Amino acid sequence: MPEISSRPGPALPAQAPGASAITLNGLSFDFEGRPIFRDLDLAIPGGRTTCILGPSGCGKSTLLKIIAGTPHYAFSGSVRFEEGADAAVSWMSQNDLLLPWLSLLDNVLLGARLRGELGPERRDKALALVREAGLAGSEDKLPAALSGGMRQRGALLRTLMEERPVILMDEPFSALDALTRVRLQNLAAKLTSGATVVLVTHDPMEALRLGHRIVVLGGSPARVMEIVEPEGRTPREPGAELAALYAQLLARLMNAEAA
Repeated sequence: MPEISSRPGPALPAQAPGASAITLNGLSFDFEGRPIFRDLDLAIPGGRTTCILGPSGCGKSTLLKIIAGTPHYAFSGSVRFEEGADAAVSWMSQNDLLLPWLSLLDNVLLGARLRGELGPERRDKALALVREAGLAGSEDKLPAALSGGMRQRGALLRTLMEERPVILMDEPFSALDALTRVRLQNLAAKLTSGATVVLVTHDPMEALRLGHRIVVLGGSPARVMEIVEPEGRTPREPGAELAALYAQLLARLMNAEAA
């Protein structure tokens, strides 16, 4: 039976320029008098996808917001980017945050517009992504006319259009049906190859498909229960071998919930 291990797999893609490693040292954070983290240490490798798994309420989204530098998340300890404090970071929250007065396409192109880079090449790329995400025909629709899953796809495309070397994503595929989820996971893996990606998810299969490193959080205050590194390039294709690894990872996640 296949097992989760850290044995070397096939060669991984080259690390993108600026794809900084991230180091958390002695991280402590309280929320409304409850300790979320106490002296948490975690190393996130540069140029790879790290998936954060753990029970609901263990601080996964909070950890991502602290890494992103969300102003009102005051903490002790340190978050250090290998490339320096000005590392270029792109962020996707659980809420799609699409601007309601802009069309889907204009939301996807928002970053380029704000930077004054809205030329034909960027527009053509955005249109190609919209088609690849199964949203062709919805380019001119306002967010209010889109389903929740379509809005989430739009938010994901907006994040991927930024082409940043460090990408933080909080449950980016949660509102999608199974087939769309696999298609969008494949697209995201292709477009973020070589970047430093930190992806929060509740889904062990998603972590196995996309993660070069999987961090399992658990306990209260939350701590790193386990770090696993599945073999091979991502995205890993669904099948019997991945299903066996899923059973193992799910058992480890259940242990973390009981901690």
